[in-house]
Amino acid sequence: MNGLLRNKIVAITGSSSGIGRATAIACAKQGASLFLHHLNTSTAKKDISTLQAELEAIDPLLTHTTYSADITAPDVPRIFTAKAISDHGRLDVLVNNAGICTFSTYQNVTKELLERHLSVNFTAAYMLAQAATAQMTVQGSDGGSIVNIASITATLGSAQLTHYSPTKAAILGMNVSCAVAAGPLGIRFNCVSPGTIETTMNKEDLDLGDKRQKMAGRVPLRRLGTPDDVANAVVFFASDLSRYVTGQYLLVDGGGSINYQ
Repeated sequence: MNGLLRNKIVAITGSSSGIGRATAIACAKQGASLFLHHLNTSTAKKDISTLQAELEAIDPLLTHTTYSADITAPDVPRIFTAKAISDHGRLDVLVNNAGICTFSTYQNVTKELLERHLSVNFTAAYMLAQAATAQMTVQGSDGGSIVNIASITATLGSAQLTHYSPTKAAILGMNVSCAVAAGPLGIRFNCVSPGTIETTMNKEDLDLGDKRQKMAGRVPLRRLGTPDDVANAVVFFASDLSRYVTGQYLLVDGGGSINYQ
């Protein structure tokens, strides 16, 4: 189906690479104009410039603007939303995608590492969702959709991610409670929980020995996921196809979580 997001303004955090980049492309292909957040680094700036060129090729009539910031800064949620409105006049969808994932053994996790993951992966997402909800309410339209990117590790353990998994479990908790709170306003909250997705974030870990092959072998579909697999699920939650769906999370893991062999 084409045009699922026609006339919608979609804001995506962490959009310069990986799942965020794939989500931007998938949303543009469905007719959305985009507000693209990225970090203020030379690599991110280069990546976002390349992405903008690709988005323009998809549909030159759509408008895509960018915003660079550390989303953990106190004023960023307010500024983020204000900039989106200044650029596009409204906000229909927020995709809380930005996140960090540093692999570490349990005994080597420091307080600073734990707090940094919590700040980026949970607190920033919560505050951005709150700011977006306020704007969607003021617009007086048909509400809006907030899509949070969680992780399969929110419910399944990982010895190398004892500091990361709790932040994604917090996202699941936020998602269901905010769905109840924002439902009367017509605003939906849903989660996409990826399994192992091949991105630059986990490439180094997957390259260790035959780890990639072993992990793919545990998945019933016999492959690891791609950013496009996750992006397609985000489009569903962002679009009116899911207009009576809220407070839910969808595992995009190739069936890995159901394989007990």
